[in-house]
Amino acid sequence: MAQLIKGETGEWEMVIGLEVHAQVTANSKLFSGASIEFGAAPNTHVSLVDAAMPGMLPVLNEYVVEQAVKTGYGLNAQVNQTSVFARKNYFYPDLPQGYQISQYDQPIVGTGKIEIDLPDGSVKEVGITRLRLEQDTGKSVHDMHPSKSYVDLNRSGSALMEIVSEPDIRGPEEAVAYISKLRMILQYLGTCNGNMDEGSMRADVNISVRKPGDEFGTRAEVKNVNSLKAVHQAIMFEAQRQIEIIEDGGEVDQETRLWDPNKLETRALRSKEDAHDYRYFPDPDLLPLELTDELMERIKSTLPELPDEKKHRFMESFGLSTYDASVLIAEQSRAAFFETVAEKAGDAKLAANWVINELLGALNKAEKDLNETPVSAEQLGQLVARIKDNTISGKIAKDVFAEMMETSKDADSIIDEKGLKQVTDTGAIEAIIDQVLAANPSQVETYKGGNEKLLGFFVGQVMKASQGKANPAMVNEILKKKLDG
Repeated sequence: MAQLIKGETGEWEMVIGLEVHAQVTANSKLFSGASIEFGAAPNTHVSLVDAAMPGMLPVLNEYVVEQAVKTGYGLNAQVNQTSVFARKNYFYPDLPQGYQISQYDQPIVGTGKIEIDLPDGSVKEVGITRLRLEQDTGKSVHDMHPSKSYVDLNRSGSALMEIVSEPDIRGPEEAVAYISKLRMILQYLGTCNGNMDEGSMRADVNISVRKPGDEFGTRAEVKNVNSLKAVHQAIMFEAQRQIEIIEDGGEVDQETRLWDPNKLETRALRSKEDAHDYRYFPDPDLLPLELTDELMERIKSTLPELPDEKKHRFMESFGLSTYDASVLIAEQSRAAFFETVAEKAGDAKLAANWVINELLGALNKAEKDLNETPVSAEQLGQLVARIKDNTISGKIAKDVFAEMMETSKDADSIIDEKGLKQVTDTGAIEAIIDQVLAANPSQVETYKGGNEKLLGFFVGQVMKASQGKANPAMVNEILKKKLDG
């Protein structure tokens, strides 16, 4: 679903690769025991290792390694039994060592692939180049003093997974779908919380433009984009900027740029480094990381059912559409909620409709999450079961559901209290129909004269007379027989 942009010289294609930095879910940092809890007072979660004090040696966090291996398997990727930590040399105020411990040409995870679901219903495969383990930098704070910047090292040394995609992405919609799916996989695995607002997950967007079918153009990198909306906006702005430069006879510089969310534009930060500029070399304080067969097999055996597996199972086992399955697997808790509703209701398609359209719609309107729902999965399943067994109609079910949302009462209690059980006694329904037909002789004649659209009028009158309790299917069937007889 490549999205082309029109320029003065014709159509241009975007070529996009993403480097996503995901903070590993763990209790402590990559090479120290300091906490990674978000929101602490500045410089309160900093060990001597994180502050790069002389003589302090890094000690590798085994749990973080296991989280990276689990992520590798979740990305359908090659997990490397041997990987090497390297020093990546550059200087910045919030990088205490003057280098970052990362991985270079021997990362812990190699090539992989994930499926992304696109807005038009199609599915595309995006390649994963590698996953590196590395330590995060600190944070420079520029808005606390008019002429000074402050440095907070709480984040320094936190474990990051740098997940690099192949340049397979061809537009902002695909980029957003890729990040969304990646975040979903990490959340299912429990290896990153995916919270972009807190900086737990952020993206560097590499983008170039070309005429369709041409060689790749010169790319620019937009650093640290921290929301899906910003990713979309940054790609569109940067692509347009590059097209205008080329069409004006200029050349795009290989550089690193920043996204300004206030001005909605990218700005040059520095010329883009190549790998040799960082002077990588193996870290002399860390031995090569060797994974045992036992460790790899143990981690592989603990993998949960991943989003795509769950999506395909929902489609095949429950007969759901791609869209419905994709909505339901967006969060593990939502998928589990749906399965409970479906089991209780005895009708997966009807359950999916009620979860997606009624429950999620009502929660969204109330600005609540699923974990705040006043109606439990068992309660919603019971309500859907009452529709399926014809105890109540779908129309009455909506009224019952509204009361359930207000009171958290069970559907059966509300149905009994209000006497809402559907009338399925054919004799009772026939008696109501006879009354309606007798009260509307001119409409009966008009119907019999060929105006069959009046059937809806009669159905409405019968439902009104029965206070909505008559079974609509039976009403239609008996009315047709009487009017056509």
